[in-house]
Amino acid sequence: MKVKRFFAQSMAEALRQVRDQMGPEAVILSNRRVDGGVEIVTALDYDENMARQRLGDAAREATNGSRLAELQAEQHRRLEDELGRSRERIREVREKRSAQGGRNNVSDQGFTSLGANAFGSSDITPEEPVSANSGYSGELAQMRAEISSLRDLVSASRSPEPEKTAVNAVQQRLAERLQEFGLGHELAGSLSRRHRAGRLEDGWKQSLKMLAAGVKTARTEWSEEGGVYALVGPTGSGKTTTIGKLAAHYVLRHGADSLALVTTDRYRVAAHEQLFVFGRILNVPVRVVDESHSLDDILDELSDRHLVLIDTAGLTSSDKGYEEQLTELARSHHQICTHLVVSATSQPRIMKSVWHCYKMANLTGCVMTKIDEALTLGESLGFVMETGLPVAYYTDGQKIPEDLHHAEPVPLVRLAVERLRKLQQQEAVAV
Repeated sequence: MKVKRFFAQSMAEALRQVRDQMGPEAVILSNRRVDGGVEIVTALDYDENMARQRLGDAAREATNGSRLAELQAEQHRRLEDELGRSRERIREVREKRSAQGGRNNVSDQGFTSLGANAFGSSDITPEEPVSANSGYSGELAQMRAEISSLRDLVSASRSPEPEKTAVNAVQQRLAERLQEFGLGHELAGSLSRRHRAGRLEDGWKQSLKMLAAGVKTARTEWSEEGGVYALVGPTGSGKTTTIGKLAAHYVLRHGADSLALVTTDRYRVAAHEQLFVFGRILNVPVRVVDESHSLDDILDELSDRHLVLIDTAGLTSSDKGYEEQLTELARSHHQICTHLVVSATSQPRIMKSVWHCYKMANLTGCVMTKIDEALTLGESLGFVMETGLPVAYYTDGQKIPEDLHHAEPVPLVRLAVERLRKLQQQEAVAV
């Protein structure tokens, strides 16, 4: 991973420099205003797991990708500052010795190597011995120590240290348990390495606390907050059923007069029949977005409703109408809170793929479905922790609306632990 900092008088000029020098694949880690303009820190081949390994303990507070990128940028700034101070120190020593007519014991080649390739040089050392009565031995010894320290810092920044062959037994067992819990290899390893010493159970409890701290949830329920909410996700993830549960939950509390349902699925035959069934049962109006009625036109008509729930087609990026549907949501002049519906039975790679597929709709959160069908829940918790999507609700059955629950971090982690314990008991009986 290559990290570089750019300065310019305007953001447009800074981005132009990034494009010219780093290419279109560069990832912006941070941007901020500084004296005289703006500063951008960028990276090529950026990898979040590698960044966590480089940052070590400092990555604990990074509960999402955005904060992790900021910490990576801060580390790069510190290293560049260290490099600048060492260069200034070397320059001062050279000027002082030149003024005294002394012999320069640090070769120009060594200085050139430090200045031109500070992030890659491995032989930054004085080349000639220092005379005992030259008066500079102490200063040069200090300078050697500074350069050695800087070289260690830069080496640590360039690439993560190789995995230790003799891994602490407790950390290894903790990582294995976290993977049994359902977490991915990288996240499980990252959490286990933060347990420096102590019993396995202490590390287990510490890891669960960090996991609960990294899982974001919505503070209020939609029925109380009100607004326009859209559910997006692949076919079969449970979007329409979840909207039925949300609608029934709202009607039981507030009645049907201030609720409306909308569907944007005009791409499949009879795609909205189930939503119309919910509407008839709950006595709630259902509107369909089509060629004659745009989404914004319908939302304008429903502006007097306290809560509007939007169902969408489960399209993939290769389907006709995929981009049209998501653009319609993202560019609406109404404030639409778009939530990704994620099935807990999906593989972690599929969850990440779905997130990448739908994030252009300006996702503000997610809903976890089919909790009751998943063997373990660590996959879902790891997904929301890595993406930073707040969990609004989760569902654990087909009953309407009983099997809809407002999400909270600690109960979710506790539920995942209970699911793991149940799975282990079943496996023990089978053996």
